[in-house]
Amino acid sequence: MLEKSYSTKRGRQKVKRERRLHPRLDHNLPVKIAAGGYDFSTTTQNVSSLGAYCHIGKYIPPFTKIAIKLNLPVCTEHGKEHYDVECNGVIVRSEDAPDGGFNVAIFFNEIKESQKKIIAKYVNQFISQEVTCQ
Repeated sequence: MLEKSYSTKRGRQKVKRERRLHPRLDHNLPVKIAAGGYDFSTTTQNVSSLGAYCHIGKYIPPFTKIAIKLNLPVCTEHGKEHYDVECNGVIVRSEDAPDGGFNVAIFFNEIKESQKKIIAKYVNQFISQEVTCQ
C-alpha cells in the first residue's frame, strides 16, 4: 500500500491508499468450488473481481483448475438483486489453516468481462457506501 502524508490543523495525518486496480473486500460470501471430482461449499474470506481467498477441508495443490460459483447480492436503484457468477479459476496458493483444513487463494483465469463487472459492483457497494439496499 502507498502512504501519503498531508497536514491538517491537528497535525500530520497518514492515509493508506490501495494500489490494486481491482479492490479486495474482506467479506464472508458463500462460494461453491468444484475440483478434481470434489465439490466444496464454503465462504470467502476476501474477494475481488480477479480472485478469492477461502477455507476448504481438503488439500488442493497449486495450479489445480477449478470451477467457481458465487451468488452475489448487489444493491441497485431498485433494491437488492442476486446475481450468479460462474467462472473457472486456478489455485495459486494452498496453506495449512491453524484450525484445520486449508486456506486457498484462487485466481479467476477464465471469467467473462460481464461477470467481472458484477463482482466489481458487489465490492464497490461496500467500499463507496453510495447505494443503500432496501
